[in-house]
Amino acid sequence: MISTQDWADTQRLWDYHQMGHTPRPCSVAIGLGSHDLGVADAAADLYKRGMAPLLVFTGATSPTTRERMPRGEAVHYRERAIELGVPGSAVMVEPRARNTGENIRFSRDLLAEAGIKVSSVLLISKPYEERRAYATARKLWPEVEIVSASSPMTLQDYVDSIGDARMVIDMLVGALQRLLVYPEQGFMISQDVPAGVLASYERLCQGGFTSRLLRDMEGQPLRPSH
Repeated sequence: MISTQDWADTQRLWDYHQMGHTPRPCSVAIGLGSHDLGVADAAADLYKRGMAPLLVFTGATSPTTRERMPRGEAVHYRERAIELGVPGSAVMVEPRARNTGENIRFSRDLLAEAGIKVSSVLLISKPYEERRAYATARKLWPEVEIVSASSPMTLQDYVDSIGDARMVIDMLVGALQRLLVYPEQGFMISQDVPAGVLASYERLCQGGFTSRLLRDMEGQPLRPSH
């Protein structure tokens, strides 16, 4: 049973995970691979609106995408964007990345090898991954400006699209934990997390929404050292 308080806390995390950036024209748009083809849909829409002359889709496969995207996340994203009217010549594929850090580093290297100058990146992710993607890109590619983007949708819309409310809450909780612990590990920049967001996160953890948490060798959820 998901309580009214659970939903209020989830909404607070959902709002925090989104950066609230207004899309604007950038050197390139990079779509981060995942189970969600909505990232490719958002990228195609932004391309058609003139927000980037080139799309890069990045991602291999993971346990959650191996069956749905057997050719790799980036390849399936590219196929989807072309279906939606983006010319194939405007889409590059980075097929090796298996996490957000590799998404950024491998895309950066691919563009450099192609001789494409990049001063700004329209970084497209799932709605609840905007802040994590932004913080990772700022750490690994600090010389470019990062503009975050995702499919414009409400929490309820996203839950409906996934079809599993508990899984969505678990994913939001897991994404928040990474914002807390990854800066110490050098994976992303540190960002201020408001007290209300932290309180919502703790309540949801106590409520058992923990399947996506990183754990230590003893099986305890990882926490920041300070």
